[in-house]
Amino acid sequence: MLIDTHTHLYLPEFDPSPADAVRHAIDAGVCHMIFPNVGLDTIDPMKALHNDFHDRTSMAMGLHPTEIGEKWLDDLDIIKAVFDKGGYVAVGEVGIDLYWDKTFEKEQAEAFDAQLSWAFDADLPVIIHCREGLDTILDIFESRKGRLPQCVFHSFGGTTDDVAHIRRYGDHYFGINGIVTFKNSRLREVLPTIGIDHILLETDSPYLAPVPHRGKRNESAFIVHTAAHVANSLGITLSDVECITTASARRFFNITEE
Repeated sequence: MLIDTHTHLYLPEFDPSPADAVRHAIDAGVCHMIFPNVGLDTIDPMKALHNDFHDRTSMAMGLHPTEIGEKWLDDLDIIKAVFDKGGYVAVGEVGIDLYWDKTFEKEQAEAFDAQLSWAFDADLPVIIHCREGLDTILDIFESRKGRLPQCVFHSFGGTTDDVAHIRRYGDHYFGINGIVTFKNSRLREVLPTIGIDHILLETDSPYLAPVPHRGKRNESAFIVHTAAHVANSLGITLSDVECITTASARRFFNITEE
Protein backbone atom coordinates (compact mmCIF):
# COMPACT_ATOMS: atom_id res chain seq x y z
CA MET A 1 0.00 0.00 0.00
CA LEU A 2 1.24 3.47 -0.94
CA ILE A 3 0.79 6.94 0.54
CA ASP A 4 0.47 9.94 -1.75
CA THR A 5 2.10 12.63 0.38
CA HIS A 6 1.11 15.54 -1.88
CA THR A 7 -2.09 15.68 -3.92
CA HIS A 8 -4.67 18.37 -4.71
CA LEU A 9 -7.67 16.22 -5.59
CA TYR A 10 -9.97 18.98 -4.29
CA LEU A 11 -9.06 21.43 -7.11
CA PRO A 12 -11.56 22.35 -9.87
CA GLU A 13 -9.78 20.02 -12.31
CA PHE A 14 -11.57 17.16 -10.53
CA ASP A 15 -15.07 18.65 -10.64
CA PRO A 16 -17.81 17.63 -10.55
CA SER A 17 -16.78 14.56 -8.55
CA PRO A 18 -13.42 14.74 -6.78
CA ALA A 19 -14.54 11.77 -4.71
CA ASP A 20 -14.14 9.60 -7.80
CA ALA A 21 -10.41 10.42 -7.90
CA VAL A 22 -10.05 9.41 -4.26
CA ARG A 23 -11.81 6.12 -4.95
CA HIS A 24 -9.63 5.47 -7.99
CA ALA A 25 -6.56 5.91 -5.80
CA ILE A 26 -7.87 3.55 -3.13
CA ASP A 27 -8.66 0.95 -5.78
CA ALA A 28 -5.08 1.34 -7.13
CA GLY A 29 -3.58 0.55 -3.72
CA VAL A 30 -3.19 4.03 -2.20
CA CYS A 31 -4.01 3.76 1.48
CA HIS A 32 -3.69 7.44 2.41
CA MET A 33 -3.44 10.87 0.78
CA ILE A 34 -2.16 14.21 2.09
CA PHE A 35 -3.97 17.36 0.90
CA PRO A 36 -1.78 20.49 1.16
CA ASN A 37 -3.61 23.82 1.03
CA VAL A 38 -2.89 26.48 -1.60
CA GLY A 39 -4.76 29.71 -0.82
CA LEU A 40 -7.89 31.15 0.77
CA ASP A 41 -10.22 29.76 -1.88
CA THR A 42 -8.99 26.18 -1.54
CA ILE A 43 -9.63 25.76 2.17
CA ASP A 44 -13.33 24.88 1.94
CA PRO A 45 -13.13 22.39 -0.96
CA MET A 46 -10.11 20.74 0.65
CA LYS A 47 -11.96 20.35 3.96
CA ALA A 48 -15.07 19.05 2.23
CA LEU A 49 -13.21 16.28 0.42
CA HIS A 50 -11.26 15.39 3.56
CA ASN A 51 -14.48 15.14 5.54
CA ASP A 52 -15.85 12.68 2.98
CA PHE A 53 -12.75 10.48 3.36
CA HIS A 54 -11.47 11.43 6.81
CA ASP A 55 -10.00 7.96 7.41
CA ARG A 56 -8.05 7.98 4.13
CA THR A 57 -6.87 11.59 3.92
CA SER A 58 -5.07 14.20 5.98
CA MET A 59 -4.66 17.95 5.51
CA ALA A 60 -1.83 20.47 5.69
CA MET A 61 -2.47 24.19 6.09
CA GLY A 62 -0.41 27.02 4.65
CA LEU A 63 -0.25 29.82 2.08
CA HIS A 64 1.42 28.91 -1.21
CA PRO A 65 4.15 31.34 -2.34
CA THR A 66 2.38 32.15 -5.62
CA GLU A 67 -0.59 33.31 -3.53
CA ILE A 68 1.50 36.07 -1.95
CA GLY A 69 0.30 39.45 -3.22
CA GLU A 70 -0.59 42.96 -2.07
CA LYS A 71 -2.85 41.67 0.75
CA TRP A 72 -0.52 38.89 1.84
CA LEU A 73 -0.43 39.90 5.50
CA ASP A 74 -4.22 39.81 5.76
CA ASP A 75 -4.32 36.49 3.90
CA LEU A 76 -1.66 35.02 6.16
CA ASP A 77 -3.64 36.08 9.25
CA ILE A 78 -6.68 34.23 7.92
CA ILE A 79 -4.64 31.12 7.18
CA LYS A 80 -3.12 31.28 10.68
CA ALA A 81 -6.56 31.46 12.28
CA VAL A 82 -7.62 28.37 10.31
CA PHE A 83 -4.39 26.58 11.22
CA ASP A 84 -4.84 27.38 14.91
CA LYS A 85 -8.13 25.47 14.97
CA GLY A 86 -6.10 22.28 14.53
CA GLY A 87 -6.61 19.11 12.60
CA TYR A 88 -3.56 19.40 10.34
CA VAL A 89 -0.59 17.06 10.00
CA ALA A 90 1.78 19.67 8.55
CA VAL A 91 2.26 23.27 7.50
CA GLY A 92 2.09 23.50 3.74
CA GLU A 93 2.30 24.02 0.95
CA VAL A 94 4.68 26.93 1.65
CA GLY A 95 8.00 28.17 0.34
CA ILE A 96 9.54 30.26 -2.43
CA ASP A 97 8.55 30.46 -6.11
CA LEU A 98 10.49 32.94 -8.25
CA TYR A 99 9.92 31.17 -11.56
CA TRP A 100 7.04 33.27 -12.85
CA ASP A 101 7.32 36.50 -10.90
CA LYS A 102 9.78 38.05 -8.46
CA THR A 103 7.58 41.04 -7.57
CA PHE A 104 6.88 39.76 -4.07
CA GLU A 105 10.20 38.02 -3.42
CA LYS A 106 10.72 39.76 -0.07
CA GLU A 107 7.14 39.10 1.02
CA GLN A 108 7.40 35.43 0.02
CA ALA A 109 10.48 35.10 2.24
CA GLU A 110 8.73 36.77 5.18
CA ALA A 111 5.64 34.59 4.80
CA PHE A 112 7.73 31.45 4.54
CA ASP A 113 9.72 32.32 7.65
CA ALA A 114 6.53 33.02 9.59
CA GLN A 115 5.02 29.69 8.58
CA LEU A 116 8.19 27.85 9.56
CA SER A 117 7.65 29.35 13.01
CA TRP A 118 4.09 28.04 13.12
CA ALA A 119 5.35 24.55 12.42
CA PHE A 120 8.23 24.75 14.87
CA ASP A 121 5.96 25.98 17.66
CA ALA A 122 3.35 23.30 16.91
CA ASP A 123 5.96 20.54 16.46
CA LEU A 124 4.71 19.79 12.93
CA PRO A 125 6.64 19.15 9.71
CA VAL A 126 6.62 21.49 6.71
CA ILE A 127 5.82 20.79 3.05
CA ILE A 128 8.11 23.07 1.02
CA HIS A 129 7.41 24.36 -2.48
CA CYS A 130 10.70 25.45 -4.02
CA ARG A 131 10.95 26.75 -7.57
CA GLU A 132 13.98 28.88 -8.40
CA GLY A 133 14.11 29.56 -4.68
CA LEU A 134 16.57 27.18 -3.02
CA ASP A 135 19.16 29.87 -2.19
CA THR A 136 16.49 31.97 -0.49
CA ILE A 137 15.15 28.98 1.42
CA LEU A 138 18.59 27.99 2.66
CA ASP A 139 19.32 31.59 3.69
CA ILE A 140 16.17 31.50 5.79
CA PHE A 141 17.19 28.14 7.24
CA GLU A 142 20.55 29.66 8.19
CA SER A 143 18.91 32.66 9.84
CA ARG A 144 16.73 30.52 12.08
CA LYS A 145 19.71 29.15 14.04
CA GLY A 146 18.28 25.74 14.77
CA ARG A 147 14.64 26.78 15.18
CA LEU A 148 13.79 24.68 12.18
CA PRO A 149 11.09 22.03 11.83
CA GLN A 150 11.62 18.91 9.76
CA CYS A 151 10.78 19.55 6.11
CA VAL A 152 10.01 17.71 2.90
CA PHE A 153 11.09 19.34 -0.35
CA HIS A 154 8.01 18.68 -2.42
CA SER A 155 8.39 17.88 -6.13
CA PHE A 156 12.15 17.71 -5.76
CA GLY A 157 14.04 17.94 -9.03
CA GLY A 158 17.44 19.17 -7.89
CA THR A 159 20.99 17.91 -8.04
CA THR A 160 23.19 15.90 -5.70
CA ASP A 161 24.78 19.21 -4.64
CA ASP A 162 21.32 20.54 -3.75
CA VAL A 163 20.72 17.47 -1.60
CA ALA A 164 24.01 18.04 0.22
CA HIS A 165 23.25 21.73 0.81
CA ILE A 166 19.81 20.95 2.20
CA ARG A 167 21.21 18.31 4.53
CA ARG A 168 23.46 20.86 6.18
CA TYR A 169 20.29 22.08 7.88
CA GLY A 170 18.74 18.89 9.16
CA ASP A 171 17.28 15.48 8.46
CA HIS A 172 14.93 16.56 5.68
CA TYR A 173 13.00 14.49 3.15
CA PHE A 174 12.47 14.73 -0.60
CA GLY A 175 9.14 14.39 -2.38
CA ILE A 176 9.50 12.37 -5.58
CA ASN A 177 6.75 12.45 -8.18
CA GLY A 178 6.15 11.94 -11.91
CA ILE A 179 9.22 13.98 -12.86
CA VAL A 180 11.32 10.89 -12.18
CA THR A 181 9.55 9.05 -14.99
CA PHE A 182 10.20 11.68 -17.67
CA LYS A 183 12.50 10.55 -20.47
CA ASN A 184 15.14 13.27 -20.05
CA SER A 185 14.92 13.58 -16.28
CA ARG A 186 18.24 13.42 -14.45
CA LEU A 187 16.46 12.93 -11.16
CA ARG A 188 16.96 9.17 -11.37
CA GLU A 189 20.71 9.78 -11.02
CA VAL A 190 20.10 11.73 -7.80
CA LEU A 191 17.94 9.11 -6.09
CA PRO A 192 20.89 7.05 -4.75
CA THR A 193 22.23 10.18 -3.05
CA ILE A 194 18.86 10.81 -1.44
CA GLY A 195 18.38 7.16 -0.46
CA ILE A 196 15.11 5.28 -0.21
CA ASP A 197 14.90 6.08 3.52
CA HIS A 198 14.45 9.78 2.75
CA ILE A 199 12.04 9.58 -0.19
CA LEU A 200 8.37 10.42 0.18
CA LEU A 201 6.27 9.49 -2.85
CA GLU A 202 3.78 12.01 -4.19
CA THR A 203 1.82 12.90 -7.32
CA ASP A 204 1.14 16.66 -7.06
CA SER A 205 -2.14 15.90 -8.80
CA PRO A 206 -3.54 17.30 -11.04
CA TYR A 207 -0.04 18.27 -12.25
CA LEU A 208 3.04 16.33 -13.45
CA ALA A 209 1.39 13.10 -14.49
CA PRO A 210 3.95 10.29 -14.77
CA VAL A 211 4.68 8.26 -17.87
CA PRO A 212 2.55 6.63 -19.34
CA HIS A 213 -0.01 9.34 -18.51
CA ARG A 214 2.20 12.36 -19.17
CA GLY A 215 0.24 15.30 -20.55
CA LYS A 216 -3.01 14.15 -18.95
CA ARG A 217 -4.64 15.21 -15.70
CA ASN A 218 -2.71 13.54 -12.92
CA GLU A 219 -4.38 11.44 -10.23
CA SER A 220 -3.23 9.90 -6.99
CA ALA A 221 -3.86 6.49 -8.55
CA PHE A 222 -0.93 7.10 -10.90
CA ILE A 223 1.58 7.05 -8.03
CA VAL A 224 2.14 3.36 -8.79
CA HIS A 225 4.14 4.35 -11.89
CA THR A 226 6.40 6.65 -9.90
CA ALA A 227 6.98 3.93 -7.33
CA ALA A 228 7.99 1.50 -10.07
CA HIS A 229 10.51 3.95 -11.54
CA VAL A 230 12.02 4.59 -8.10
CA ALA A 231 12.39 0.84 -7.55
CA ASN A 232 14.06 0.40 -10.94
CA SER A 233 16.42 3.36 -10.42
CA LEU A 234 17.56 2.14 -7.00
CA GLY A 235 17.72 -1.53 -7.94
CA ILE A 236 15.30 -2.63 -5.24
CA THR A 237 11.90 -4.30 -5.34
CA LEU A 238 8.63 -2.45 -5.71
CA SER A 239 7.56 -4.07 -2.46
CA ASP A 240 10.54 -2.49 -0.68
CA VAL A 241 9.66 0.93 -2.11
CA GLU A 242 6.09 0.57 -0.93
CA CYS A 243 7.01 -0.58 2.57
CA ILE A 244 9.80 1.91 3.20
CA THR A 245 8.18 5.04 1.75
CA THR A 246 4.86 4.28 3.43
CA ALA A 247 6.57 3.81 6.80
CA SER A 248 8.50 7.05 6.27
CA ALA A 249 5.32 8.95 5.40
CA ARG A 250 3.50 7.63 8.46
CA ARG A 251 6.40 8.65 10.67
CA PHE A 252 6.93 12.06 9.04
CA PHE A 253 3.26 13.09 9.19
CA ASN A 254 2.41 11.06 12.31
CA ILE A 255 -0.27 9.07 10.48
CA THR A 256 -1.55 5.98 12.24
CA GLU A 257 -2.51 2.77 10.51
CA GLU A 258 -6.05 2.74 9.11
